This record gives sequence, C-alpha cells and structure tokens, in this order.
Amino acid sequence: MKPSIFAVACGLFAAALAPSAMAAQTHVAVAANFTEPAKEIAALFQNKTGHEAILIFGPSGGFYAQITQGAPFEVLLSADEERPRLAVENGFAVPESRFTYAIGKLVLWSRVLDVTDGQAALEAGNFSKISIANPASAPYGAAAIETLKALGLYDALQPKLVQGSSIAQAFQFVDTKNAEIGFVALAQLYGNSEGARWLVPEKLHASIRQDAVLLKKGADNEASKAFLAFLKGPEARGVIERYGYGLDIYAAREPAPAR
Repeated sequence: MKPSIFAVACGLFAAALAPSAMAAQTHVAVAANFTEPAKEIAALFQNKTGHEAILIFGPSGGFYAQITQGAPFEVLLSADEERPRLAVENGFAVPESRFTYAIGKLVLWSRVLDVTDGQAALEAGNFSKISIANPASAPYGAAAIETLKALGLYDALQPKLVQGSSIAQAFQFVDTKNAEIGFVALAQLYGNSEGARWLVPEKLHASIRQDAVLLKKGADNEASKAFLAFLKGPEARGVIERYGYGLDIYAAREPAPAR
C-alpha cells in the first residue's frame, strides 16, 4: 500500500504546483493615460490566471517606433487606433487580435483657475502656460490641438503651449502648477477632487478610441493571449469604466476591422 499512497501524494503535489509551473509572463506596452487602470487590471489578471503582465508605460507614438525597431513588447495597449492599425499593416501584429478596449475622454484641468466653463476660460486667456501632450506621439495631445482649432483659439494660444512628452508629463506640469491649465485624460483625475475641470465635448475632437493588439513577438505566448482575453472580460471592463473611459459595446465580441 505504501508505494501507491506515495504515488498518490506525489500526484497531488504535482497538481498543486501545476498552475504556477504553467504561469508565464507577458510584456505589455501601455499608453501613459492608462497607467492606473492597467495596474489594477494586471493585478486582477495575475490573481485569476497566475500569469504576470509586466507593464511598460509611455507615449503610443514612441512605443510604435520602438516596435518597428524590434522592441521586446508582446502586447500593445495604445491610446489611439492608428498605431495598432499600422502595426498590423506593417507586419508587426496579429491582424485578428485588434480591438478597442477603451474610449478616452479629454479634460481641461487647473489647480489654480476656474475652468468649469472651459471655453470661456480659454477665451479669456488669463494664464501664461497651457499644458498638452506632444500631439505627434500622444493622441490626447492631438485631441487637444483639434479642440483649440475647433474653438478658433489655436492661433491665439499657440505661443502659450507647453508640451509634455506624454500625457503623464502634461499632467505633471499642471499638477506641479508649472502650467496654470492643461489638457489631460479624465482617467488621470480619478479620485482627485483638487482644482477645477471641464470635460471637453467630444464633438470638438476625433474620438479617442484606444486599441489593443497582440504583437507578433507575443503570438505564441499564452500569457499574452490570455491578457488580451482578460481585457475583454467583465472584471477588466469594470475597472476601465470606473476610471471614466467609454466602452465599445462590440469590443468584447469581435475585433475592430483593419482599415
């Protein structure tokens, strides 16, 4: 009987170790605006699957440039549609994997001025610096420029613009009062009641549809594929919505088509 009992014990021990033995890592390039929700989602993902998502934060344009140079990212969570689409079109990503995981919202924020009527505050121009993210690499920066142009204020305010390399740095300029006002992502103000804010009407800029895509380097990585599947699920979507993002009702059902 002893050998059979030992064999059963070994089998149970091996079964107990199996989830951790099968756990893997995925390297995820994450748009700076999505920093805090991504951290929460990664923690939930690891707790549920045992896989670890290693998050790297930065501007979407910068990530795309690095991907084209062979950066070891396996998943891209962009702040726009364009970079994931280009990644697919240029052979760096798996076509059928692309989908919209969040729809961003742009906010004018200040810790020193009343900007609750954002258009009036911008027209008054009672500030020396207005912070935006670099529009060439950060979609929220491009949306800020579109907003100023739609309001007919770009030419007047252009000399006052200060650019952060990412939306995170644009936020820091306002948070440290180095810029009196600035355009930031609504998600960055989650849990922050300081200052005044104006939610920019979406009609003033193109929709900030944030797409995710599986990169070719992660095509055979179970953790990478599992992370994207988890991002479509109810736990992740609950986090995304709580941070103030809009949700694409089709995102959990089918990928966005390549254009």
